[in-house]
Amino acid sequence: MNSFSRDQQQRSEAAAARWDFLTNHAHVLMCVAHDPGVRLRDIAAAVGITERAAHRILSELVEEGYVLRERHGRRNRYQVVDGRRMRHPLVQEHEVGDLLAVLSGSSAGAPADVTPLRET
Repeated sequence: MNSFSRDQQQRSEAAAARWDFLTNHAHVLMCVAHDPGVRLRDIAAAVGITERAAHRILSELVEEGYVLRERHGRRNRYQVVDGRRMRHPLVQEHEVGDLLAVLSGSSAGAPADVTPLRET
């Protein structure tokens, strides 16, 4: 590999580390969908953010009705409300469950490890 190609590859890798197609909110949502009993510490480690940021994001998802939080002893359990509509105008006709299904590789409906909960 010549020096130009190596430099270009290094710039590409550096650029890839600066942004992602999904927001941290989407990453947190995926963690909760995958494991309803997940700890904030584990969410933070998986997403690459601080526990404080994970807590803030999860609290926002709860406040907006995308996630339900239920206390079980000293731990929390979460449930994704997959019938909740997406917020952005470009995708507001889609539900959160649609996004999770696509990202999990599920061909139809919510992923197998997500308990469906439709908005009432």
